[in-house]
Amino acid sequence: MAEQSTMEAQGTPEKENVSPKAPKKRKKRKIIRRIIWTLVILLVLGVAGWSTWSKLKEDYTVTYDPYTAVTGSISNSLSFSGSMQLINSASYTAPGSAKVREVYVAEGDAVKEGDKLVRLSTGEIVQAEFDGTVSSLSVAKGDEVASGDALVGVADFSHMKVSVRVGESNIASVYEGQSCKVTVSSVGASYDSVIDDIDYVSYSGNNVAYYTTIVKVNVTEAGKIWPGMQATITIPLEEAENVTVLKMDALSTARDNTAYVYKETESGEMEQVAVTVGVSNGNYVEIKSGVEAGETVYKVAEKTETETGLAALFSGLFSNTQVNRPSGRSGGFSGGGSGDFPGGFSFPGGSGGSGGSGGSGGSSRPSGGGSGGSRGN
Repeated sequence: MAEQSTMEAQGTPEKENVSPKAPKKRKKRKIIRRIIWTLVILLVLGVAGWSTWSKLKEDYTVTYDPYTAVTGSISNSLSFSGSMQLINSASYTAPGSAKVREVYVAEGDAVKEGDKLVRLSTGEIVQAEFDGTVSSLSVAKGDEVASGDALVGVADFSHMKVSVRVGESNIASVYEGQSCKVTVSSVGASYDSVIDDIDYVSYSGNNVAYYTTIVKVNVTEAGKIWPGMQATITIPLEEAENVTVLKMDALSTARDNTAYVYKETESGEMEQVAVTVGVSNGNYVEIKSGVEAGETVYKVAEKTETETGLAALFSGLFSNTQVNRPSGRSGGFSGGGSGDFPGGFSFPGGSGGSGGSGGSGGSSRPSGGGSGGSRGN
């Protein structure tokens, strides 16, 4: 029995004295290490993200330029170029061999219809067929002349015409009797007239059909207006008086082809505002709604991006804004002044003049001061 007890005692191992709290401590240390690493990773990512965000914000800047609306009048028109031409001119020649018996005029003399000019030995008397000026005198008393020899020339320099080409896209806006203005810039002369004649038999050039339009001009009081001088025919189309006028450069176009501007809110943010436009002359436009006279609006002048273009991707999230504040007159209307601003561009929602061979134009006569279009710092 003693041996059996001894064997049983030797075959039964002793149990190790282990604390039940040890596994919990090891698990807790692992969790702490994970938390620390997570915090380190988040810190690194945060620093990197902040650096990237700051860099992008620094390298993406939107600059706005100011434009001030004013009250004024604006019109658009068609404009065509041509040259001054004689309506009445005549060169008289000898009907046959003869001797010049008498010369009644000198070169430069003014003559009336029916006045005697030259008498030949055959009894032929050359008379003026219209009022005008003796433009040339080729003979003197006693000269022998043969058939067809030049005797005297007469031209009417007081009544001239301008012939211009009107393209197919504009001919529907032109009609006989329509008011127009003829300007001879070289002598600073301008005349009110009307469209006298339109030849609807077209001829083509550069795949465009053109129609010859004639405007007659009385230049009696002008003087020094000669054939061949360049002239501009201006045909007014639309006019708006005492309306809100804004420089075309201030407008932006939305995807639906409507116009809008930016206005600065009280908090300094830029708010997009839709506007309704009217008469345009290519440089200035009537504003029917959205902007009042005296208001300053803005347009994006410049966007500065990073070389990688990442700033553009985040432009909707953040950007630096630089606003060029208006300061006196800067590319806008001059206070109380007036002027012509030829153009040819029509903005969606309004109508602008479009020309044929000579382009198009219009004028704007603002009555207030304003600024616009200047690039700031």
